[in-house]
Amino acid sequence: MRDEIDVTKIVIPHADVVKCSTRIGAEIRNIKLSADLPDDTIAAIYGLVLEHKVIFFRDQGHLDDAEQERFALRFGKPSPYPQGTMPILEIDSAGEDIQADIWHIDWSCMDAYPKISVLRGVVIPLVGGDTVWSNTAAAYLDLPAPLQRLANDLWAVHSFPGAYNSRYVENFVGPKIETEHPVVRVHPETGERTLVLGSYVARFVGVSKQDSQRLFDLFESHITAQENTVRWKWKQGDVAMWDNRATMHCATKDYSDQRRVVRRATIEGEVPVSVDGRYSVARFKFRG
Repeated sequence: MRDEIDVTKIVIPHADVVKCSTRIGAEIRNIKLSADLPDDTIAAIYGLVLEHKVIFFRDQGHLDDAEQERFALRFGKPSPYPQGTMPILEIDSAGEDIQADIWHIDWSCMDAYPKISVLRGVVIPLVGGDTVWSNTAAAYLDLPAPLQRLANDLWAVHSFPGAYNSRYVENFVGPKIETEHPVVRVHPETGERTLVLGSYVARFVGVSKQDSQRLFDLFESHITAQENTVRWKWKQGDVAMWDNRATMHCATKDYSDQRRVVRRATIEGEVPVSVDGRYSVARFKFRG
């Protein structure tokens, strides 16, 4: 799809594209999202996702779960979740099992983790509850050359469930998923090199736990640097859509006992490829 799009000439009739920052994020105004949008409009939206990494739409309160799913499926097949295929995943602060207020790539514990996520604001706190996204391609380019070379050679084990949510681990029954990903993957459509880290990372392959933590903190500090991020203040009916292969994100849990509900559809991705052409390797282990 990328081969058909010149991102310097992306135009959606009657819509306005307003950049949120110089490195990541754009708001697309004056468009009503629907699964029935013309093919060229869907292609243009996809091109804007590739260009800006995450795009935002206000005033999409007409969408329900079914229409959100139909719209998302214009961009590919639904991504399976570890618990099975679920068209829409609800993340509800009132009973949230999966922790979202930590930097992560959606389901990076999987080998072919989602390429696109479409998130809709359903119940939004009066104050707080923003989400922050980071451009992992820009973060890679900011690394000094010696750190780029180190990152190119490193692989990390991504695990589900992980230690980032002990309550969920304790209550979880079913398969444990572990995948070895390159720390740097080559984006299959833009050719960019992006960093693959986040909360699912358990350790680096061939590196001690102590040194793994130090390396993790070092690379994450570049990913989460302010200049590589954009922060979105949600309103009910907003939709965010992002390239899960070139971003990480984190929900901000600063809304006390207010309720926050968002619903997400994800589109199946590809198995990452490292700088030297090797593919990620999935390992499935069942808890005893």
